[in-house]
Amino acid sequence: MESSETLRNKCAACYRQFNKIEHLVEHMKISYHSGHEPTCGVCKKHCRSFESLREHLIGPLPKQECKNIFSLRGCRFCMTILESPNARRIHQERCQFSSVNSGLTTRMAALGLRDKAMIDYTSSRSPRVVALSCKMVGGGSDGSLDLCARVCITDESDNVVFHTYVKPSMAVASYRYETTGIRPENLRDAMPLKQVQRKIQEFLCNGEPMWKIRPRGGKARILVGHGLDHDLDCLQLEYPSSMIRDTAKYPPLMKTSKLSNSLKYLTQAYLGYDVHFGIQDPYEDCVATMRLYTRMRYQKHKIEAYPLAADAQNRSNQVVWRQSEVERMSPDEMLSISRSDYYCWCLDSLA
Repeated sequence: MESSETLRNKCAACYRQFNKIEHLVEHMKISYHSGHEPTCGVCKKHCRSFESLREHLIGPLPKQECKNIFSLRGCRFCMTILESPNARRIHQERCQFSSVNSGLTTRMAALGLRDKAMIDYTSSRSPRVVALSCKMVGGGSDGSLDLCARVCITDESDNVVFHTYVKPSMAVASYRYETTGIRPENLRDAMPLKQVQRKIQEFLCNGEPMWKIRPRGGKARILVGHGLDHDLDCLQLEYPSSMIRDTAKYPPLMKTSKLSNSLKYLTQAYLGYDVHFGIQDPYEDCVATMRLYTRMRYQKHKIEAYPLAADAQNRSNQVVWRQSEVERMSPDEMLSISRSDYYCWCLDSLA
């Protein structure tokens, strides 16, 4: 049995034990525990990422009780614990996505096997959230400079909103055909980079000035992707970070080392199918990133008026975790005023 003093110095989120209460307070100041963290459905332990939760449940040194229950009733894709093995079977079949390869040929055939160079952004049903992916050819003397040569944008229903080959602004040294599938003839009459840039910028901003764009209540679109910093850089596009949802930089989807996971790994682990075999298509990447985003967005978390640690209205911000006040709190009370240091995508569903 744990003593009352031991329990008092135990973090209510990650269950880390401290010798002194002041050490627990310091831990809470920098951990940013919140209800938005991935949480074990058995013991309720908070984990910084789904990778950490996966290690807790099925890693080399799992918590045995949690592992036993997860092996019977846990979904290996979304890490949810179901009521029974049968409920788990039904849920997991629905939770696993299928590859889009078979549907890609049909979709691209409908685009004339090449371009959908017009974007209809005046429609009343125009998407609020879109995914973007680019494929690069090589420029420079050794072909190592990434040049955008193909771009695709899709909506939440996997429909192609925009797709075109892009004519780079400098000579191509390597078409990287083995992975891009791009040949010289694809770029000969392709849309110039400046024109592609203008079309995408207008579509994303949706009539709003860049300085006026905000995450909630505006007309600008949320942009989903993997490694979007690089894609936007190659497109020479700027877009507010508050409107970007990058699966390479979202803390719950990162490694325990806080490095990015590959899209190939994320798709296999959390969607249940494989991507990036042979020639890679930007449409396939758009669909995968949108599915990951949607899965994260529809997680059920406690609704809080001010969910971020940076929100000035937070009690934790107002008291600045004053030592004397916080040391009188129980671990559960400390957790109740702690807030996340990242924007949880579930908040997009409230917008």
